[in-house]
Amino acid sequence: MNLKPIPILAALVLSAQLPAEAGEGPAYPGGYRLWTHVKSMAIHPGHALADPFLGIHHIYANPAALEGYRSGRFPDGSVIVFDQLQLVNADDASTEGERVLVGIMVKDRKRYAGTGGWGFQGWAGNSHDQTLVSDGGAACYDCHTAQAGRDYVFSTWRD
Repeated sequence: MNLKPIPILAALVLSAQLPAEAGEGPAYPGGYRLWTHVKSMAIHPGHALADPFLGIHHIYANPAALEGYRSGRFPDGSVIVFDQLQLVNADDASTEGERVLVGIMVKDRKRYAGTGGWGFQGWAGNSHDQTLVSDGGAACYDCHTAQAGRDYVFSTWRD
């Protein structure tokens, strides 16, 4: 069989589709900013989730998660990334500051059966190894149960 080499860019994009799994939870989602941007929002002081989520948030979805946003049911392999940055208010504008954390949801019904089929993890700032979730994602899941009817996902797809 004569196989042609995959161009390097295509190989990089394909390898960035799903994070490598490591230890008990999902691993850092390399290349997520190349995925589909789902939405952005800002949480200001006074919001119920300001502690600890004060800032600007960008939500990204890999191709499987994008299918889930469109259908309402997320297939295994779906990955959603929550990129949180400091909220900087200056000159009547809100802009991004330093990265606060990167959060992730990975759908794997078998592996994460105890948390609605989703694995959760977060990384501090720009770190790829300083994790923030030490309870197996139970605290994340507890909050996401409010969205059980939407497969535990808060964000929605807008055409």
